Amino acid sequence: MSVTSLAPAPAPARTTNYKITGVRVLRSEWAKFWSLRSSWITLGVAVFLLVLFGAVASYTYSPDAVATGGPPGPGSGDGDSTAVSLALTGVTFASLAIGVLGVLLSAGEYSTGMIRSTLAAVPRRLPVLWSKALVIGPIALVLATIGALAAFQLGTPGLDGERIALSLGDDGVLRSLAGAGVYLALVAVFGVALGVLIRSSAGAIAALVGVLLILPGLASLLPDSWYDTLSPYFPSNAGSAVYALHETSGSLSPGAGLAVFAGWVALTLVGAAVRLVRTDA
Repeated sequence: MSVTSLAPAPAPARTTNYKITGVRVLRSEWAKFWSLRSSWITLGVAVFLLVLFGAVASYTYSPDAVATGGPPGPGSGDGDSTAVSLALTGVTFASLAIGVLGVLLSAGEYSTGMIRSTLAAVPRRLPVLWSKALVIGPIALVLATIGALAAFQLGTPGLDGERIALSLGDDGVLRSLAGAGVYLALVAVFGVALGVLIRSSAGAIAALVGVLLILPGLASLLPDSWYDTLSPYFPSNAGSAVYALHETSGSLSPGAGLAVFAGWVALTLVGAAVRLVRTDA
């Protein structure tokens, strides 16, 4: 009679269940952001344009250019120029670059189809949107503020002896330069929201340019009474009030401009969140 020994069955392999948390989603988006060459390049272009145009405008400033009929260069005097406004001449160009980066961060995943893998890993979806905004917003804030400070400091020698010359210690200067950083950070988040809302890089970039640049021009076709009432509340006009050194007639105060522009960004984020949750990728 043979005796068969019964070997114990192998223990099942231990599996680790990783819980999806907001911090882990944020780390994932952070890694994806810095792994793309376009992130480095576009950020560099935005800061470069901000510094370049600001420095050039300061060194080419000529208060008599317009009065003598000379060609109005980037630093031509118009009676309202200040050292800060010249230093921030490149904000418009930097806003386009950094807004496009926000669009690519979100809509780029729809173009490549990677969004399906992202949403499969994060079924609740909304943390993906918030994480993208939380990644690009602080990065844009820090780099844009540094760029604004660099543009101002580089342009200061070019305005030596001019009536409009200012220093960092003058009233409102640091607030204006920091306001430029805040505005560009919000533009970056605005680009992320447009990318998720429209889900097309080309379409979202077109919408970004239309809202920030074309809309104010088209609005000038409205009756004067309507235009004067609505113009300060357009996104780009409200945003420019955030970093203006002095409040001008017909414009919002820096605080009100920040509230209005942040409201536009928040409204777009809400629309992007609703579409992200309710529709398939």
